[in-house]
Amino acid sequence: MVDLNCDLGEGGLDDIKLMPYLTSCNISCGAHAGSEAVITTAIQAAKMNQVKIGAHPSYPDRENFGRKVLNIPLAELQISLVQQMTYFKDLLDKQDASIHHVKPHGALYNQAALDPETANCVINAVQQVFPFAIIYTLENGELKKAAHRHGLDSWSEGFADRNYTDELKLVSRNLPHAVLTEKEKILAHVASMIKDHKIVTENGKAIPAKIQTLCIHGDNPNALEIAKFIRKNFPKFE
Repeated sequence: MVDLNCDLGEGGLDDIKLMPYLTSCNISCGAHAGSEAVITTAIQAAKMNQVKIGAHPSYPDRENFGRKVLNIPLAELQISLVQQMTYFKDLLDKQDASIHHVKPHGALYNQAALDPETANCVINAVQQVFPFAIIYTLENGELKKAAHRHGLDSWSEGFADRNYTDELKLVSRNLPHAVLTEKEKILAHVASMIKDHKIVTENGKAIPAKIQTLCIHGDNPNALEIAKFIRKNFPKFE
């Protein structure tokens, strides 16, 4: 069984429509996108549909939607992450909802997977606010290693709508083939991960990987159709 998650609370039009097809979601903490009303609506919809809720903190950078690495001191980044997750926790408490996991957003997600110091910064912030949360992250990345060093559980994440390099990193969004939008290509991509336990890279290399949670990006223009398509062809999600 695999978990199916989606990044929400970012102002997308299909947040509520997506919920019945998800088993978990990652909701913006307001630093890269989303307002209190948008975030609260996502929390309410997740709770109503019994979808596990995750915090989705990021670099404090709404201008670039959190998809640019900011050259800021790690101490400053950690303060921001604690503030973001504390804000999110307050919104959860108002809805009598609970946290399940934390998944960094965008450039922070990628940087934490590559850089041990950024990974430790993220984990230190998580432990201050959500000490028992599961960490969603890339297989074999630095964030996964840091989570285990600090005694946190982690789930290896695969991306239904993103291409991978041969190093199992996500292909840069600056490249035209980074994002998958065609359902047939996504189906083959997901089948390799779920059935064969392998990630097929942009060069056709099949690399073993045990994926525990599968992500669809909420800002993918075909996110809702992709979610429906995945659940129709792979119904066993939990």
